Amino acid sequence: MFDPILAVTLLAGAAIALAQQTRELDLRGDRFKPLTWEQLTPEQKTMVNDLLAGMRTSLEGPFNALLRSPEVGNLSQKLGEYARFRTALPRRLNEMAILLTAQWWSSQYEWHLHKTFALEAGLRAAVIDDIQAGRRPHGMQPDETVIYDFCAELRERRRVSDASFRAAVDLLGERGVVDLIAVMGYYSLVSMMLNVDRYPLPAGAPLPFPEPK
Repeated sequence: MFDPILAVTLLAGAAIALAQQTRELDLRGDRFKPLTWEQLTPEQKTMVNDLLAGMRTSLEGPFNALLRSPEVGNLSQKLGEYARFRTALPRRLNEMAILLTAQWWSSQYEWHLHKTFALEAGLRAAVIDDIQAGRRPHGMQPDETVIYDFCAELRERRRVSDASFRAAVDLLGERGVVDLIAVMGYYSLVSMMLNVDRYPLPAGAPLPFPEPK
């Protein structure tokens, strides 16, 4: 007996499978040649499908490079989705931590992308400009001062003082402090990937940082 519901379900499944067989990736890179869907291994296709099934809508950034090691890539992109979209930090503070990490690594694309997100999240342009220039920002809000001090100490001293730790716990809670460390770690990974790849900015975009000689 013909079952119209079953037929529709099977057709929908076939359509999804066909779409996944012909994904347009629009990958970019420099040292890592951009890959096409047809070139991907099954493990790489799993990484792409998992990534695009989440909250991201594109494969821009480090993912063309990370596809070279798809298990590392898939694990890290899941951490990255949490660090960007679901962290316990307020978005303004999360984007500030990302910018501090991008500036530390002079990561051109990471800064270019997240400066816009930080402005949208309410981080003041003057604070962003000071971070870009490597200066301690003037006029930070009290919660931004906590984030700045914690991140600066952890990067430069590889430790944080009791006072900075307590201020961060009071502001964010213990979960938030762990999430802040995870954001710094994940975006350090991203910045290193982008720097090694020499990931290109969009055409005409100015370099946020001088390139090392």
